[in-house]
Amino acid sequence: MSLALNKIILAGANANSAGAYFLTTTFSVANTTSTLVTAGTYLIAATANVNVEIQTASTGNTWTTLLANGTGGMVISDGVNVRLTGTAAGAKTVTALSVNPVANATGQFNT
Repeated sequence: MSLALNKIILAGANANSAGAYFLTTTFSVANTTSTLVTAGTYLIAATANVNVEIQTASTGNTWTTLLANGTGGMVISDGVNVRLTGTAAGAKTVTALSVNPVANATGQFNT
């Protein structure tokens, strides 16, 4: 699976159409546990009490904060080495936007 974007997102397109491929994905993080981020490219909304962490060692279990709680950003995940970790008690829902693989663009350069 390629993690690169295979679609073009057009400026000003604001619907799930051939110009905007946003697909909302939600991740649940219970209490102070961690949840892996499914493989893909995401724009993650800022969420209170949730860190985005990356695995920084090829062996062992070494995680480093990429985006601190309350901070959003772009994340590319391979499905194994990126996770969401709760920093306080209570269930949290993290909202992310990804490229919708179902909406096909129409045009000259489609494959």
